[in-house]
Amino acid sequence: MENIFLFPGQGAQAQGMAIDFCDNSAKAKEIVTKMSEICNEDIYSLLKDTDAQELSRSDKSQLSIAAAELICAEVLKEKGIMPSACAGFSLGEFPALCVAGILSFEDTMKLVKRRGQIFQAVCEEISGAGMSAIIGLTPEQVSGLLKDYNDPKAANAVFATNLNSPKQTVVSGTMEGLKVCEKLCTEAGARRVVPLKVAGPFHSPLMQKAADAFVEELNKVEFKDPVITCFSNVTGKAFASGEEAKQNACNHIIKPVRWTEEEAAMAAFIDAKGSCRLLEAGPGKVLSGLWRDSGYAEKAECLPVGTLEAVNNL
Repeated sequence: MENIFLFPGQGAQAQGMAIDFCDNSAKAKEIVTKMSEICNEDIYSLLKDTDAQELSRSDKSQLSIAAAELICAEVLKEKGIMPSACAGFSLGEFPALCVAGILSFEDTMKLVKRRGQIFQAVCEEISGAGMSAIIGLTPEQVSGLLKDYNDPKAANAVFATNLNSPKQTVVSGTMEGLKVCEKLCTEAGARRVVPLKVAGPFHSPLMQKAADAFVEELNKVEFKDPVITCFSNVTGKAFASGEEAKQNACNHIIKPVRWTEEEAAMAAFIDAKGSCRLLEAGPGKVLSGLWRDSGYAEKAECLPVGTLEAVNNL
């Protein structure tokens, strides 16, 4: 059977994630030691001991999530469960780039650590900006409602940034922009508008300073052409080359996550391959839920496999 590995993004983190792998798998222990040496940080302790409040910081959450997901992917492969394709949501795209052979393991860990540090620093500079989830409207509806408020220099700037499912879109903006968005979306029939506990207005032009800083880090590493299919948040399609992946690693910070389009591309991949399943290789089951709501769930099942028990039950 073909497998598509999916990697969730920032917000999926939880204290103790991947520790069951680390405590029971020689391969996981080996990779944690390697991660710690690369990042000059005790990754096992980061995963095991960091509480929820500390994990909410971008400089902690991004490194810990990527570590947990790469550990999970290695345990899956250790058990003979190999990926034919992969995709990652937001930060999760970096473990996907690694699994697809676009980035080396060492470069992935270095980039993720610096990305988290850059995000944290920029978000601490930005005051009065955040994100909200719009429930009950399509991404197209939300984008249309906000088209007159997409000026990043405006006090009421707001953008549709995570196109999650036909029922859910996340927006990023200034506090004034988010208030405008809530009013417009509620009047248009949204069931709920939920403010998110995040550090900043991710995947929007309001994060341009972070994108500019991250370019310097990207220029230090090599992006190779993918060895297996890897889908892009920026385009919603498979990466054609390493150079495209490099460009999108920067655009990724200020452009929307086109997850509904990625799911459509994955559905086409499944049609071409036949028997296939999706494995959510990381903490939680957010991406499994989005697949369920995608309209493609009958084509293939999506299983959360972020624990040792779940992997052993495959």
